Amino acid sequence: MKKFFSVVAVMALAAMTAMAVNPKREFRGGWMHTVYQGQYAQKSTSELQKYLIDQLDKLQAAGVNAVLFQVRPSADAFYPSKLEPWSRFLTKDGKAPEPYWDPLQFMIDESHRRGMELHAWLNPYRVTTSPKEKLAPGHLYNKEPQRFVTYKGDGKMYFDPGLPENRRFIEDVVMDIVNRYDVDGIHFDDYFYPYPAKGEDFPDSASYAKYGNGMDRGDWRRHNVDMLIEEIHGKIAASKPWVRFGVSPFGIWRNKKSDPRGSDTNGLQNYDALYADVLLWSEKGWVDYLLPQLYWELEHKLASTAVLADWWNANAGPRHMYYGQDVANIMKHADLAPSTEKTQLRHKIELSRSLPNVQGNCWWPAYAITANVGGVADSLKNDLQSTRALVPSYPWISKAVPATPANVKAKDGKLSWTAEAPKAMVNDAVRFVVYRFDNGTKPDFENAAAIVTVTPEASFDITLPGDYYVTALNRVNTESKPSAKVTVKK
Repeated sequence: MKKFFSVVAVMALAAMTAMAVNPKREFRGGWMHTVYQGQYAQKSTSELQKYLIDQLDKLQAAGVNAVLFQVRPSADAFYPSKLEPWSRFLTKDGKAPEPYWDPLQFMIDESHRRGMELHAWLNPYRVTTSPKEKLAPGHLYNKEPQRFVTYKGDGKMYFDPGLPENRRFIEDVVMDIVNRYDVDGIHFDDYFYPYPAKGEDFPDSASYAKYGNGMDRGDWRRHNVDMLIEEIHGKIAASKPWVRFGVSPFGIWRNKKSDPRGSDTNGLQNYDALYADVLLWSEKGWVDYLLPQLYWELEHKLASTAVLADWWNANAGPRHMYYGQDVANIMKHADLAPSTEKTQLRHKIELSRSLPNVQGNCWWPAYAITANVGGVADSLKNDLQSTRALVPSYPWISKAVPATPANVKAKDGKLSWTAEAPKAMVNDAVRFVVYRFDNGTKPDFENAAAIVTVTPEASFDITLPGDYYVTALNRVNTESKPSAKVTVKK
């Protein structure tokens, strides 16, 4: 074992021991949207890969542990698909990129290499993003146009949610990803039925006449979305139960004036406008997490984040609850008096951590973190997310505990161990957590500051003396018991 440790390493140790301890378990997501992102199509394959690596490096440095990468922005694909064309935000006319590569597989590999999760983000119903958009020649619309409608309110085309064949198609798209890729999650955003325009109803009269069965139109629309969510959950659970299914709804379920159970707000309502009864999905266990978009400032008159944070906490249901945070909004608003903080970042993070039914946050957009908007990345890296955090576990999926890493040893500046090779099972050891404590001190495995790294590899380069332990994480982030201690002296 090497006896020499640099001055930089010793200084890093001193800084680490001085850090405020943040939670060991916390979802820290980042939304990487591809819709309307011109940089993807403008870069060559090598340039885009370098760009994505840089983005992931910066997100990791800021403490992010889960990337929500948009792979289906508008009925198209950031991966090879037999069901839909390549995305117009990556290539032209639905053609494969040249030189050929698979962005989804690339992002999975690079995220996992950093000990981060990758959730594949899909928009279920949207087909076009502007009235004049031209669809690729191989698009389903060109074969079966009767399955689509155009909403005058925004000029965009959508799958008609009332058609069973469309529900089955979207489910097939989801399962194509689940079955072919090692994703950690499938993620839907807030767009179900489109955001309404005044005086313009969604044009689903034909499908309602055929399948409505006398139901109230609003109830029927909600039922259409309910069936999609329930069936996707069931199919994922039957194929790869460890793949989590999460939805990020608009931040208001219903206002109290519409429903006694609603929040003390006065804004657009998921239930009535987007036909998304998201509380039902958690109550029924059809989602593994809800991630409401609490994008407003704490004191907003119509939709206060302070009010909504408490409301969502109280209505979290039996599944995980994370909060979506708008970086630009947070960093441009000063905190509430008597605080003298120039932003609401600390307040919002500490608020989420104080609520018993909330397990983390997700940053919109991830690009604002990587651009360090308002100094947000500095604040996260140096303070509020300065220690590594493990993504929360999901005991309703599996309570199995992975085997403890064996044969842990230190030699020539490297810590190594052995573990069973993954077998495509929920209890596979897919990540390892390395802990370091000062020589001779009692280990506290709940102290996040002791986490040196989270890695998919069975080895780690040592830069500091100390007592080291290794644990394993399975596919739903359940942690094993710690290994035997390995002592590295100065």
